[in-house]
Amino acid sequence: MADNHNHHEHVDETVAERSDWARRRREGIPTNENLLVVACMDERIPVEEVLGLELGDAQIYRNAGGKVTDDVIRSAALTTNFFDTDEIIVVNHTDCGMMSAPDDAVREGLEAQAGDLSDIDLDPSLPELTIGDADVIDWVKMTDDIDEACAAQVEYLRQSDLIPEEVTVSGYVYEVESGELRVPGDRIAGEISERQT
Repeated sequence: MADNHNHHEHVDETVAERSDWARRRREGIPTNENLLVVACMDERIPVEEVLGLELGDAQIYRNAGGKVTDDVIRSAALTTNFFDTDEIIVVNHTDCGMMSAPDDAVREGLEAQAGDLSDIDLDPSLPELTIGDADVIDWVKMTDDIDEACAAQVEYLRQSDLIPEEVTVSGYVYEVESGELRVPGDRIAGEISERQT
């Protein structure tokens, strides 16, 4: 019996699907999971792999330390209010470079590069946005404890007036040593390697 299926039908379907995928913003098609991920830019974090994501599932915003900065709030506000995103996940990690240098060394290094930091433009398209009277370390956001830092990033997002209350915000710490995620404060290794009294 002859197969009545023509190959061009499969090709047409594939082309249409790809066209929709490429034009998803214009067509109002959300990410597959309606998800924004805020993660550290560290190259050791396989964000998609550890969260079980594929291309098209989520918007992924990476910066130094996975910190909730003004631009993260800007991006999160736009995607949650206009692109159907209803979940945000923060991924911080152990052995983060944001924990590796003393505050004074960071301050001195940036001042050696740029001079007086109070007049530095933070956003080249918005020169009036400067550090002003704030300490450059507050802007850089160095970290002492990654679990506390992760929990704080989650709270910054939850408390932002620009992000709808119904958006779910979660945070995880990626352990570079084990390649696994954990909830902030849930340091299993310490618990199972120390005698309980």
